[in-house]
Amino acid sequence: MTIENKKAALKVITTLHQAGHQALLAGGCVRDMLLNIDANDYDVATSAHPDQVAKLFRKTLMVGAQFGVVVIILNKQQIEVATFRNDGGYADGRRPDSVHFTNAEEDAQRRDFTINGMFYDPIEDKVIDYVNGQPDLAAGIIRAIGNPVERFTEDHLRMLRAVRFAARFDYQIEPDTFNAICDHAEKIKKISAERIAAELEKILTHPNRLLGMQMTQSSGMLDHIIPYDQTKLTDGINLLNELPKADFALALAAVLINLDAKAVQNICRDLKLSNDVRKKTAWLLISLPELLDALPLTKGNLKLWLANEYFDDLLTLVYARTCQTGRPTDPLDRLAQQITDLGDEEITPVPLLDGNELMALGIPQGPLLGKAVAQTYLAQLEGQITTKASATEWVKCNLI
Repeated sequence: MTIENKKAALKVITTLHQAGHQALLAGGCVRDMLLNIDANDYDVATSAHPDQVAKLFRKTLMVGAQFGVVVIILNKQQIEVATFRNDGGYADGRRPDSVHFTNAEEDAQRRDFTINGMFYDPIEDKVIDYVNGQPDLAAGIIRAIGNPVERFTEDHLRMLRAVRFAARFDYQIEPDTFNAICDHAEKIKKISAERIAAELEKILTHPNRLLGMQMTQSSGMLDHIIPYDQTKLTDGINLLNELPKADFALALAAVLINLDAKAVQNICRDLKLSNDVRKKTAWLLISLPELLDALPLTKGNLKLWLANEYFDDLLTLVYARTCQTGRPTDPLDRLAQQITDLGDEEITPVPLLDGNELMALGIPQGPLLGKAVAQTYLAQLEGQITTKASATEWVKCNLI
């Protein structure tokens, strides 16, 4: 998909060039190209105005034409094409109040960081660097273009993006840039919860998640993103060091591990996380002490735990917490061996007796029936009963 996206972007550039316009690859894809890594997508910057761009291509989306942005659909790929521009003020700390179409050099000056402010001309096969992005890329530095306070005033989310890029590439944030983040950290509250959550997800799902969250906290931004006891959060952030691969919910659960259920619920709500992420994060944090208290597990109870779709991540979190706190892992090692010993044994067999059959045996409808269903199924999972006949006999001996 990345290769196809690049091919489409180069085709767009060729078409614009043949029509007499300057057209360049821009931003992150140029950075990634210089780092010899695959870009997620390829954006184009051009001297052509939006209406001129639209006339050259059959399928276009004028999603941001007022800001000079047109999306071209070519070979099933969406290529964002932006006219060179400079921006007016940013009253909302996100979008420019006005834009003025200009040239590539001025366009570069309005971008966020030097490593993201370069262009590449595929026609002449050369990098165009008006912001000294190449030296910073070579030195491993995240530096705001121009005045960092101005860049962060234009879009407050850039502060969190600086941290994400530093963590992703294992770079240092240039001192003036980092000081500006610290001085204006409170402004991150003005950014929508959805945009903050999207950046947090990228930070927490990256292998260098520990550094990313440490910088988010040391800059002061975390105080405003998750405004709870920072000492407790520090312990949770350190737990990230014990996690191997982690999705958003697992990594977030690690960070929030010392907070109570109500606080976790509030944080997930305030960040407007998806229901799936909320559900998983809450389940992991509730289940961690329950699993530890339940060890060692019988075969039946082990199967009940294994039936949960999040159990593997729970086990990862439990191992991480156990290692972090220096407790022995022997009970967890035995649990892992139990799981191995199950082999191909079915985890969720069809119950031998259902509720109606239990009522027919004399168990009344209500709470007792629900308990009886659970107990009978557990006995089945334990291997105590294997047929309807043996299940019926077991119920008569144990529950009636």
